[in-house]
Amino acid sequence: MDFTNDSSWMDLDGETEGKQVIVGVCAMEKKTLSKPMKEILTRLEEFEYIKTCIFTEKVILEEPVEKWPLCDCLISFHSKGFPLEKSITYANLRKPLVINNLESQFAIQDRREVYRILSTAGIDLPRHAVLDRDLPPEETNFEEQDDSVVVNGVVFNKPFVEKPVDAEDHNIIIYYPASAGGGSQRLFRKIGSRSSVYSPESNVRRAGSFIYEDFMATDGTDVKVYTVGPDYAHAEARKSPALDGKVERNSEGKEVRYPVILSNKEKLIARKVCMAFNQTVCGFDLLRANGRSCVCDVNGFSFVKNSRKYYDDCSNILGNMILRELAPTLHIPWTIPFQLDDPPIVPTTVGKMMELRCVVAVVRHGDRTPKQKMKLEVKHPMFFDLFKRMNGYKVNHVKLKKPKHLQEVLDIARFLITEIEKGGSSNEVIEEKKSKLDQVRYILEMYGHFSGINRKVQLKYQPKGRPKSTSSEEEALKEPSLLLVLKWGGELTPTGRVQAEELGKVFRCMYPGGQDLLIGGVPAHETQVDRYTRAASLPNGEYAGTQGLGLLRLHSTYRHDLKIYASDEGRVQMTAAAFAKGLLALEGELTPILVQMVKSANTNGLLDNDCDSSKYQTLTRVKAKLHEMLQRDHEFSQEDEELLNPCNKISIAKALRFIRNPVKCCGYVYDLIQELNVLIPQIQEENGGKQVLYHAETWDLMARRWGKLEKDFLPKTGVYDISKIPDIYDCIKYDVEHNRSVLENTDAWKVVVELYTNVQNLADVVIPQEYGMTRAEKLTIAQGICTPLLKKIKADLQRNIEDGEEKCEEEEDTVHRLNPRYSSGVSSPGRHVRTRLYFTSESHIHSLLTVLTHGGLVDGQDEQWRRAMEYVSLVSE
Repeated sequence: MDFTNDSSWMDLDGETEGKQVIVGVCAMEKKTLSKPMKEILTRLEEFEYIKTCIFTEKVILEEPVEKWPLCDCLISFHSKGFPLEKSITYANLRKPLVINNLESQFAIQDRREVYRILSTAGIDLPRHAVLDRDLPPEETNFEEQDDSVVVNGVVFNKPFVEKPVDAEDHNIIIYYPASAGGGSQRLFRKIGSRSSVYSPESNVRRAGSFIYEDFMATDGTDVKVYTVGPDYAHAEARKSPALDGKVERNSEGKEVRYPVILSNKEKLIARKVCMAFNQTVCGFDLLRANGRSCVCDVNGFSFVKNSRKYYDDCSNILGNMILRELAPTLHIPWTIPFQLDDPPIVPTTVGKMMELRCVVAVVRHGDRTPKQKMKLEVKHPMFFDLFKRMNGYKVNHVKLKKPKHLQEVLDIARFLITEIEKGGSSNEVIEEKKSKLDQVRYILEMYGHFSGINRKVQLKYQPKGRPKSTSSEEEALKEPSLLLVLKWGGELTPTGRVQAEELGKVFRCMYPGGQDLLIGGVPAHETQVDRYTRAASLPNGEYAGTQGLGLLRLHSTYRHDLKIYASDEGRVQMTAAAFAKGLLALEGELTPILVQMVKSANTNGLLDNDCDSSKYQTLTRVKAKLHEMLQRDHEFSQEDEELLNPCNKISIAKALRFIRNPVKCCGYVYDLIQELNVLIPQIQEENGGKQVLYHAETWDLMARRWGKLEKDFLPKTGVYDISKIPDIYDCIKYDVEHNRSVLENTDAWKVVVELYTNVQNLADVVIPQEYGMTRAEKLTIAQGICTPLLKKIKADLQRNIEDGEEKCEEEEDTVHRLNPRYSSGVSSPGRHVRTRLYFTSESHIHSLLTVLTHGGLVDGQDEQWRRAMEYVSLVSE
């Protein structure tokens, strides 16, 4: 029905038609017919009890307010040419629920008023002064010097900003100091692809009233914040118009915007702005510079463009807000759904509903390319010289990761190889093996450059040379050497990125309201399946599957305090960024997400492996004992099983039953690897080397990978090297998963699958047990690895118990608590859901599980804990 032309709809009998709240939209057509407005009104209509009605521009401009349509709720806002006075008269006449206060919209049109209101509300502003040329000349004091102006006694040095007092005038100018080349940047309303232009003019404008303020050096981005009520704020960044004036546009011609995570301080600013101006839907600009966030502009009613997430949230919040206010007075049978300011209640495994206070997760990185490592004892003076320059003698080892340092190692390797090839007297000096040096050179030359690929060299000082065995005496006389350890591979694969992003999406669903599939406006009579398919059919990158809206809403409020930490390995950092992308439904590349959101925690061994030495001795001892037991050529006896699996882990017991005789099992694995090494070149020949392996690996690299494993697994001693089992498992798992399409229809596939089954069982024993076999060993090693992380998690959990505490974790953490003075209408204002995500590697996960399993945290009587421990025991490598 068209409600805009006449008022005949008033005669309808409310009872027969079913009661509805009429939401009137009164603004200029350019705004009411815009895409965001249409998107939001369409979603509002999905609420069973809401009907929208747009006032036409003709009615607004020409008809008296008595003839305007009636409504129960009014959304009205000013833009160029809009008769604000008239809509105030209408609101006073009909007394609807007004979403954005109309009188305050006069203040928003004057920058002086905006700044006054902001400063009264205690919101951070740039330092500024007003030059009001409407006042009599004797009341204003203004002088201009070469590189500064003085406004009423306040000095502004260039660079400073000059803004017209009229908020509708977008001609803002930034003046640069002579030292930076002088001149000025003139900003204006976007025209095509320009939003500002540089001008050589250095003098300020002499006619009109202006606000002068300090120019704040941000990192070249402006943050736009959009509130919907005091509890919700959506933020995005765009390139600052002051940067170069070129508007970045995407393939569809829209201005490029980046997702932004607001700090708690900023979410609180959003709340204050929304309340100070009485504007439920309100846009404003934030400047972030050296730890401060200042508001530099308030725009009043405005919507985000092109964000399905925002459209869903905005209409949902507005719909619930309107019905919450009006349903009781209109006797509409509406039940209040989960609201943002309700305490976050979630079901627990015991079946009780409880308030969620803290979520801590420790996550291992996603799928990666095989990690590869080679060791080489080096004695050449050039290596010692590099070691000394890198300050190696201080801690007896150095890590080289930077391109410059890797280049030096490569240069030394190349030099030594040419020396060896020359032969002659210098040859005696060089004890390094040529074949290994060749490998070092090959790996460092791989990919032709050093960027982005995970390669690192470690040099460890060995005062008595490399120990051959643990207990012989004559070692004491040997001269010192360095152990060069070269590691490569281990990058996050594209599959790994997808895994991390998917995990992030699933993780959302744990939060309150996370089990809802669509916004509250979907009619209840649709079947569950239908609701789900509707949600899942949204384009990718939006809410894939729309599950877990609860977290996204929560995160848009000041109640969610999120921090993401990652160790400094590339694959771990990328996993963290991809997880964040899925968790918060962000769009775009991983790099900006990584830079803005992931904190590197490499400072104190929190997530990296800087272990203390006591743990090292236990580790070495445990490995030696484990390897010795797996090198005995007989079937496992009951006694062996007890020795190998003293903690009775179910997955290990299962693996031991499969292996039976460890040496035979290793022998079988070795035969299979030999078979595979014969087959790889054949397959390469058959395909003419054309077929591309996963992640652009060459056939030569694959052959080298397996060739090295064959050589290392059965060294000259004739005893299988058990420490290579994890590497073999790593490689075979990688090939089964990623190179399946290449191998599946060849003779190699049977070999590969058989190899995978056998190695998996060996790995299920070796990998977890390298971290300790008995409870005491496990705990000693685990403490060495993850004590800093345990302390941090304990602190995270304790902060939720202490009420009103202000323990400062970092400077910015002092603002995590909402000031109760501003929190009227918010139930439990001090409550936060604190989420801490730690991304790390395997060793930390094993150690953490050890501590949780054997650390005696909970007595064995607790049913829930027992179930969790059984799960941990069942899960294999």
